[in-house]
Amino acid sequence: MHDLAELFRLKIVRLFALTALIVGVGTEGFLKKLSVLDPDIWWHLSVGDWIVQNHAFPHTGLFSRTAGNRPWMAYSWGFEVPLARAYDWFSFLGIGLFGTLVTIAVALAIFVMLHRISGRFWLAWILSITAYAAFLFNIAPRPLFLSVILFCVTLTLLFEAQRRKRVQLLYWLPVVFLIWANIHIQFVYGLAAVGLLAGVNLIQAIAIRFRLHPRLLTAPSLPVVAPFVVLGSCFAAACVGPYSYHLYEQVFAYSQSKIIYRMIIELQALSFKYFNQYFELFLAIGAYFALGWRQKADPFKLALLILASIFAFRTWRDAWFLCVVSVAIIAAVAGEKREADEPVGLPAWAGVAVASILLLFLVARNTDFNTRALDRTISSEYPVDAVNFLRRNPVGGPIYNSFDWGGFLIFYMPEYPVSIDGRTDLYGDAMDERYYSTQEAEPSYKTDPDLNAAGVVILKNKFPISKMLTTDSRFRLIYQDNVATVFARNW
Repeated sequence: MHDLAELFRLKIVRLFALTALIVGVGTEGFLKKLSVLDPDIWWHLSVGDWIVQNHAFPHTGLFSRTAGNRPWMAYSWGFEVPLARAYDWFSFLGIGLFGTLVTIAVALAIFVMLHRISGRFWLAWILSITAYAAFLFNIAPRPLFLSVILFCVTLTLLFEAQRRKRVQLLYWLPVVFLIWANIHIQFVYGLAAVGLLAGVNLIQAIAIRFRLHPRLLTAPSLPVVAPFVVLGSCFAAACVGPYSYHLYEQVFAYSQSKIIYRMIIELQALSFKYFNQYFELFLAIGAYFALGWRQKADPFKLALLILASIFAFRTWRDAWFLCVVSVAIIAAVAGEKREADEPVGLPAWAGVAVASILLLFLVARNTDFNTRALDRTISSEYPVDAVNFLRRNPVGGPIYNSFDWGGFLIFYMPEYPVSIDGRTDLYGDAMDERYYSTQEAEPSYKTDPDLNAAGVVILKNKFPISKMLTTDSRFRLIYQDNVATVFARNW
């Protein structure tokens, strides 16, 4: 009887811990309101709305004045359509709720992955929280968050197939990639992980055949051919969608980009000015230590960790890649040769879901998370008042706008096709570099063809060009507030 009471108490404590995890992540989302602060969320929203209204997928740069005829793919349409529906149903609150739910889904995906890999509830819970602190609130909810979720699914299948020596688990991967490729371009990270498993497995088999396999490495646990068949199926599955194999062309184009790594902070290397970057570093160190602690190192996990380290330390946005790989490796090593905890059953998850929804509803009411508050947040970050002024006092276009505001202007002022927005793949390095130079008011701004063609200019106050144009005889200042400066052309 005492054992039953103790078991019941442990289950209740775990359910409270899971609820606290969900409510904690949701509360942070409510407080930060990152869902409406991401400059890209607005063009994602507009693209999703365009797809719903036209029952088609765009193939050129819609909404853009300067690149409207260039080829472009809405490869994140699987994120954009639900986002547009959420906005149609609940306005700004819908965007906020959608982003918060996606963030919670990331948190749960990481926890479930770690619990499945390690079999230990509290280890998974602690590692999950550490991973959240390292990357979860670095950037706002966007299609990348769904990449994190699907990467967790992929990694779970890879690690479990290795551990259980069941290649059949990998047969689910083509389904994962069929979904993933229609949501976000970083499905290629998942393909890289599957390719590493197949490649390392082959190299090990060859090394064993020629008696060159080091004793300090674990032996391969999967057959040689099947993982390559799965990899090929994943490549093919990723082509099932409106853009087919052209997605791989887009990946290649991204790999050639250079200027965006100077322009966008989240694409720059780690500076270690922020505490969460140290969490990322410590998780990576912990994963390397865990692999080295074993009597025999797993070459696949080591290769995956090295790959993740290269990507994540090069680009802050990819912190998630290293953090997820690191905690998964730590969980896998720590869970070896230990009796697994009892899994969390469906009734328990249902109870956690009900409790979390009720608590999050109370939190939302007490954190000013509503349409009016989100509207105020948007107005403090974007040129809402400036656009309203232009509606009352129309000025002939075309428009020249700050890079960060292009997405919002697509949403809020669709009558003016933008000169640039966050779709760096649409505009290319040459145009991105020109905008960067003009933004910084370098001498070349006087010959910028997009600025010279503009009838109205709307800029962020903080950029040097907004001050420079006050003395430029080609333009006159017609509006200014704490956020934006607006100029009209002196024709």
